[in-house]
Amino acid sequence: MANSKRSYTDDVPPKVEALVRERCLGLPEAYEEPAWVGTRWKVRKRTFAHLLGVEMDTGHLVVLAVHSAGEELDVLRNAGHPYLQLGWGRDAVGLVVDADTDWDEVLELVTESYCVLAPKKLIEVALPLDDINKACAREKSIRHGHPSTLHLWWARRP
Repeated sequence: MANSKRSYTDDVPPKVEALVRERCLGLPEAYEEPAWVGTRWKVRKRTFAHLLGVEMDTGHLVVLAVHSAGEELDVLRNAGHPYLQLGWGRDAVGLVVDADTDWDEVLELVTESYCVLAPKKLIEVALPLDDINKACAREKSIRHGHPSTLHLWWARRP
């Protein structure tokens, strides 16, 4: 997809835009505005999500552009469908939004993008620390005395 000719449009289904809006505006101080094409969501004048239509040789796509960093950025850029390299922004990646889109994953990507761009003070507000603390306390109490309970990360990954 990286070598295909692209043109960008405002052609995004209202239902998709509403689902992305719900996830973006749930973050502290996030706001919505029209972009040069499509709709974008910002925090303190920095765009953390951008929803737009993309016309390619292969057809029309709806793409959500987000920011990422570090290893996750490399993984997303090289993952293949539904991710694509946008051609702008050194830390930007696109997610093709279609019928198979996992909306929990969209929330995770939008939140990660927000955390990359938002001031640290707002990120502290965005993290559900009370929920994390309760989950950690509950998890630690499950197996008292076992070595695996000495140090548990709140976001355990396989």
